[in-house]
Amino acid sequence: MQQLDEIRLEGLRVFGHHGVFDHEREDGQDFVIDLGLSVRAARAAQTDDVVDTVHYGEVADAVAQIVAGDPVNLIETLAERIADRVLTFPGVLVVRVTVHKPQAPIQQQFADVSVTITRTRAEDGS
Repeated sequence: MQQLDEIRLEGLRVFGHHGVFDHEREDGQDFVIDLGLSVRAARAAQTDDVVDTVHYGEVADAVAQIVAGDPVNLIETLAERIADRVLTFPGVLVVRVTVHKPQAPIQQQFADVSVTITRTRAEDGS
């Protein structure tokens, strides 16, 4: 079995309108996204051609569209939407998504609130 490699994209900051409170939906806030994409990079390393790998710039654009798009209540839902989209990129076998909500409406002082999910491409390739 061929080893899996990882492409990481960390700290993608996108403004969105997600949250359960009206003021979160109206005012919006920054969300920070970290991605880990499990891929097989051997062919790309051999050919040195971007068409043989996952183009992380295109992934970043797709994720940014989701975060800036239709509001959801929970960052769990946002993470799931991101994972579903990233798994549509050919070559992505597993995706790990962390959604950080640094301005979460919490009364206590905190450094970060985040949700991390891991999703795997279905066996049939979808």
